[in-house]
Amino acid sequence: MKILRLMERGSKILGSKYSILGGAMTWISEANLVSSMSNAGIFGILASGAMDGNLLKIEIKSTQEKTRNNFGVNIILMNPKLHDLIEICGEEKVSHIVLAGGIPDKAIIDKIHSFGMQVMTFAPALSIAKRLFKLGIDSLILEGSEAGGHVGPLSTMILIQDILLNMDGYPIFIAGGILRGEIVASLLRLGAVGCQLGTVFACCKESIAHDNFKKALLKASGRNAITPVQLDKKFPVAPVRALENIGTKEFIEKQREILVKFTNGEVDLDNGRLSLEHFWAGSLRRAVQEGDIDRGSLMSGQIVELVKEERSIKEIIDTLLAEAERFL
Repeated sequence: MKILRLMERGSKILGSKYSILGGAMTWISEANLVSSMSNAGIFGILASGAMDGNLLKIEIKSTQEKTRNNFGVNIILMNPKLHDLIEICGEEKVSHIVLAGGIPDKAIIDKIHSFGMQVMTFAPALSIAKRLFKLGIDSLILEGSEAGGHVGPLSTMILIQDILLNMDGYPIFIAGGILRGEIVASLLRLGAVGCQLGTVFACCKESIAHDNFKKALLKASGRNAITPVQLDKKFPVAPVRALENIGTKEFIEKQREILVKFTNGEVDLDNGRLSLEHFWAGSLRRAVQEGDIDRGSLMSGQIVELVKEERSIKEIIDTLLAEAERFL
């Protein structure tokens, strides 16, 4: 197959049959889904989220019991237990670490390499991408603002033209707004080594997400997947793409309430910001595990527009490969 030849470089980096990453989704990308991805020939990534070391170790071991194939672990750089989590991944012989939520320094990259693991991370601009490779990262993921969950300010199309087309030969994966095989094949031809998909796997048969969560995504339009409105720069709001629901509307009212209290001197800046941060605490878990689709956070990419049925991972990949092969 021509598409497999185009995937060879990325597949070698990942140690997987196909150079397709399964995006790390908190509460969704757990042992069952990640092992199923890796068994299907793509590269699953565990989402460590706010896990402590003991929980991460259990999740890694559980994944390893279900697959002998490579998989990665996504670790948030802001996690206060960052060094401990890296050591656990090293001790458990994870093949790749995906660093998210910031720009890693050389000490962190070197520490991961000391365990024989590869470092993957994200970059929002060309200058940062070049600096990261100089620091020693093994590969880069360009994730556009179309993606679900925490996103940057620029679309996938802009990142492709700003970074991918100006860094010929560098190992770069593309994420955000990708589903069809024709797009994957085109990106590989442009120089990408692979692609990352997320939302479609949140809705797949192997996903442990609550049926209410899956049904909400399957019925949604891409226009429903929004980032939250920020009413005042003094109270910054993290850009997290999710489906609009009662909770997102209540969040706007919460911002108005805090602004009024701040203006009246009833709350200071720090406590006001903390109150907003706490608003969404646990909301993703409520949506994914408990099925609260009204006030839980329904994190989803705009590609939800094209995700209309619950399929198995094999069905998703087989369709993608067939589309890519016809296109080529």
